[in-house]
Amino acid sequence: MNLKIRFALIFTIFSGIILSLSLGSIFLLSSNYRKSTFYNLLKNNGLHYYSRVLPFGKYNSDTSGIYQKELQSQLKNQPNIIILDSNRMILHSYPNTFPFNISAARFKEIKEQQELFWTNNNRYEFAGVFIKKNNYVIIVSGYDNTGFAKLRDLAWILFILFIIGLLLARLIAYLFIKHALLPLTNLSLQIKETNFSNLTHRIDIGKSSDEIDAIARNFNEMLDRLNGAIDAQKNFVFHASHELRTPLATMQSITESALNKDLSISDYKKTLYSLQEEQQELIELTNSLLLISRYDNLDYIQDFTTIRIDEILYETISHAKKMFNNLDVQLLFNSIPESDEDFIIFGNATLLKAVFTNLIKNAYLYSIDQKVVIQLETDGKVIFVHFDNFGTQLPVDETDKLMTPFFRGGNALKTKGYGLGLSIVHRYITSHKGTINYTPIGEKINRFTITLNNAMMHDRAQKSQSM
Repeated sequence: MNLKIRFALIFTIFSGIILSLSLGSIFLLSSNYRKSTFYNLLKNNGLHYYSRVLPFGKYNSDTSGIYQKELQSQLKNQPNIIILDSNRMILHSYPNTFPFNISAARFKEIKEQQELFWTNNNRYEFAGVFIKKNNYVIIVSGYDNTGFAKLRDLAWILFILFIIGLLLARLIAYLFIKHALLPLTNLSLQIKETNFSNLTHRIDIGKSSDEIDAIARNFNEMLDRLNGAIDAQKNFVFHASHELRTPLATMQSITESALNKDLSISDYKKTLYSLQEEQQELIELTNSLLLISRYDNLDYIQDFTTIRIDEILYETISHAKKMFNNLDVQLLFNSIPESDEDFIIFGNATLLKAVFTNLIKNAYLYSIDQKVVIQLETDGKVIFVHFDNFGTQLPVDETDKLMTPFFRGGNALKTKGYGLGLSIVHRYITSHKGTINYTPIGEKINRFTITLNNAMMHDRAQKSQSM
């Protein structure tokens, strides 16, 4: 069922409900009007009969026969009338053969309420009137043939109107919705023309700024983001292929050279050492590529726990000193925490160790004195980790590209590497809802600053999102 038919069906259902309520109200009001009108007619007939047969409030048998023909011509619907005294004795009835029996409870109820109307199972309707001055009770009954016939005719008319109204509502709803959804249909046709080989195609945006234009605008923005992601993926594959080709070509060249010559044992060992070095670089590059692809979408990592950032730093520094023998690392606390919870964050220890290791490694490799200064501070809500080294600063045009895979600044041309470290750091820190920024300080100091939220602030953010 397409959207047009669904909307038309919903509109028709609601129209049917409104029509049924409206027409049902008309029938109900007409039924109540018939009932009240007939009750008043019965009451008036009874009073009229009473006034003709008992003109002075006293029963006179001689007068009853005189007015029989007159009453037959004046009374409507030929009602049945009886007049009872205070002891429920029948003083008079019209017609004379009318059998009637009224309970004591009903009789008492008429006297208490002055007037009473009711209906029996055969749809005969009754009107009881109490004449207070002589304690007489007049009871009139009848069957409203004319009223019920009119109600039946009205019911058929309303039913036909309901069917016609329902059909018209369905037709109008379909035509209206077809016209209303025409922009959406055109949008669907334009989207259908967009495919992988035609991502530069953009949807036409109108000037009305309605929901359809909002969808078209969002779709165009999505295409822009998709194009950017595809371009980034193409560049990544291109650079990855280029970086993988270099060590492989070197290894092939060394192997061919060794095969074409008769080398001594020491020369063969040198060749194997060269191959081992190239293999190690190839392994490091492959591991970096695997890390990027594995954690390409870190928003869904479920193994985050509460950890102390200073303990992670101490472990990372100890590991880094084993990697670089002449590394000089200092960890400074710029602010004294008010409690043990100030340096606790919600994250993954393994990923953060990889982040800190990469930053320490970069600071060491691109420093002049192989010295790295790490400064840790917090304001109780946010934790700042600064990595400072003394070396050549990056120009402004390279700062924005630092986190791009395979990008290497001008200060890194003499150092081996692939430009993947900061890209990995950026992805991991982003998964922790944090930030990383580069800031040149003075003339020779490079600073990378990591910003992470305190665990308490993370819990508050999670609670606010759930609410």
